[in-house]
Amino acid sequence: MTKADLVELVYERIGFSKKDAAAAVELLLESVKERLEAGETVKIVGFGNFVVRQKQARKGRNPKTGEEVVISPRRVVTFKPSQVLKAAVQEGAEQRGAVAEG
Repeated sequence: MTKADLVELVYERIGFSKKDAAAAVELLLESVKERLEAGETVKIVGFGNFVVRQKQARKGRNPKTGEEVVISPRRVVTFKPSQVLKAAVQEGAEQRGAVAEG
């Protein structure tokens, strides 16, 4: 799913004009981005949490040369799905027969 797909869904389901739907989607994504840039956790009930985590510096290897390099410390965004989302994904997979019974 792309941003354009989200705009189309908002347009179809809510009845906004395409311009307003695009603005709504953009506002939502920009708001999430701003909070994450500030180091805050974004919690969306029934969906999950976006969390900013600090990664420490570590040793790594250049895969082309095999040379050892230091990977700088950095912040990364992780996503932890809610139990509701996990259950919905599992249910959808089972309905499509994508999960082997065992």
